[in-house]
Amino acid sequence: MRYLTFSAPGDPMARLGILEGDRVVTLPGSLADLIHAGKPGPRGREYGTDDIRWHAPIPRPSKNVFCVGRNYLTHIEEGARARGVEVKIPGAPVFFTKAPTAVTGPFDDIPWDRSVTNQVDWEAELGVVIGKTGRNIPKTAALDHVFGYTVINDVTARDVQNKHFQFFKGKTLDGFCPIGPVVVTPDEFGHPQGKHLSLKVNGVLKQNGNTRDMIFAVDEIIASLSHGMTLEAGDIIACGTPDGCGFGRTPPEFLQDGDIMETAIEGIGTMRNRIAAHS
Repeated sequence: MRYLTFSAPGDPMARLGILEGDRVVTLPGSLADLIHAGKPGPRGREYGTDDIRWHAPIPRPSKNVFCVGRNYLTHIEEGARARGVEVKIPGAPVFFTKAPTAVTGPFDDIPWDRSVTNQVDWEAELGVVIGKTGRNIPKTAALDHVFGYTVINDVTARDVQNKHFQFFKGKTLDGFCPIGPVVVTPDEFGHPQGKHLSLKVNGVLKQNGNTRDMIFAVDEIIASLSHGMTLEAGDIIACGTPDGCGFGRTPPEFLQDGDIMETAIEGIGTMRNRIAAHS
């Protein structure tokens, strides 16, 4: 199944739907409701995909989005080159979070407050939506706790990140976490390792990676994150980004007003977000 959250023409209320080709079939409740219920309700009205407004699949998560940093060797290497430091591979997943207020839709504008940052960067990432609550989840059972997979762009204010000597602040500005366009269930998506992911800026390919190159695979991430801490149904995890980010380029590249990012993952789809400057 391919689930989405959308609003219909002339009605801003967010609705749950199933994507079937170029048609969207309405379901009762929200995606969070469906995750907790375990199965979808009765099918309702249909809409064309060109007639709806797409929202993040879970527009307002109940908790922060969990994120994994430094999870591709090539990304670690580009960061080390940019900072002139030694390459250090983490021995365990590096976790941080993005606030629910950072979440935005797969085709929404990304607000850029020029009084806050001048170094807005991109990071294409595989997103995991937890479907079954658990604590101390063993690696062998971790994928059984997954409801589905989605696309996340971990948009980052690099100057803010460097100023505060940590990940959180520079990665959680309003609108800096587009998610979507759908959540694909594991039976349709298949195994999460071995999926192509990419990011383009104004049509130019910037990131071109594969989830098989993660240092910590999805099952390892879930097992580590849940060790001593309960993961709840509806929680979202962003699994890290490959190389090709703007800060690691020579010279560094950062997003400008009107730039369009296209973030894609094989088997899920493509988000398209425009940078909209204000101050």
